[in-house]
Amino acid sequence: MIIIRAITEMQAEADRLRSEGKRVGFVPTMGFLHEGHLSLIRLAKRHSDAVVVSVFVNPIQFGPKEDLARYPRDFQRDERLCLDEGVDILFHPSESEMYPDNFLTAVDVGKLTEGLCGASRPGHFRGVTTVVAKLFLAVKPHVAVFGQKDAQQAAVIRKMAGDLNFDLTIMVASIIREPDGLAMSSRNVYLSPEERQDALALNQSLRKAESMIRAGEKKSAVIVGAIEEMIRSKKNARIDYISIVDPDTLVPLQSVESKILIALAVFVGKTRLIDNTIIG
Repeated sequence: MIIIRAITEMQAEADRLRSEGKRVGFVPTMGFLHEGHLSLIRLAKRHSDAVVVSVFVNPIQFGPKEDLARYPRDFQRDERLCLDEGVDILFHPSESEMYPDNFLTAVDVGKLTEGLCGASRPGHFRGVTTVVAKLFLAVKPHVAVFGQKDAQQAAVIRKMAGDLNFDLTIMVASIIREPDGLAMSSRNVYLSPEERQDALALNQSLRKAESMIRAGEKKSAVIVGAIEEMIRSKKNARIDYISIVDPDTLVPLQSVESKILIALAVFVGKTRLIDNTIIG
């Protein structure tokens, strides 16, 4: 495995791989890797000849009151995990490499970014799409893999890639969960033992919603109400949003008639967690 820190060097290496007829797979991350990230790497390996993983904590997707300064980082551990998974290139640019002085350009995807996390985190998705576009141009992948846990992000990236004619395939991998059902997240380390128990309500409420739909419930308001009741019963939990939307357009749905995405964001203590399920 080689470590690359400069964009021009990454582009040159991508050109070399492509000239040799190799298929490049890419997994963008903010580091502090866990089993969820590793599952993305394994999926990328199955669909490519060479895998690139980026580790970059992207400052422009964090709001002024969010957790950029304390976001967990451990590059040596990330390096070791990538090496163990057979990653070919670890791309680890600095902030100044990605955003040099007088950097002015942004990529903005409308409509899809207005609801869900976009409503409570203004500017977040502009930061995400800008950095991912830059990473695509640096790595030049044939396939890029994202996680379903960030369902809105996956939909936004897929739309951006299509609208801007990026010559690649976007793959979305299933959510990886802890044995007790909590969706794996780098932010889980922030949770106290009591908060960790309360956080289980996110997945439990989604399972409750699935059982209601299987039993014939179609009204979104009723389903959302049941989720709210479960989460509000936990003293450390505060709901940001709970929504039932179309998985592709993210338009809110009043009733369950076909494929749906149930997405939620909840503060457990001071930690904001997201989770979702697709039913169809």
